[in-house]
Amino acid sequence: MGRIRQTFIKRAGDELVERFAEKFTTDFDSNKKAVEEVALIETKTLRNRVAGYVTAKVKKMQAKA
Repeated sequence: MGRIRQTFIKRAGDELVERFAEKFTTDFDSNKKAVEEVALIETKTLRNRVAGYVTAKVKKMQAKA
């Protein structure tokens, strides 16, 4: 079983993917930079968690296609 992410991380990640889908890839490091560019996230830990969620979401979307 995987780790359960908090709701606000999922909500932020879903909104970012919806609005800026073309900026995100399956690479965590590039997503980390993209999240920093498009969102006002105060802490590094929170930015990394959102970027990790976005990375997993993009990988799942590509697997379905």
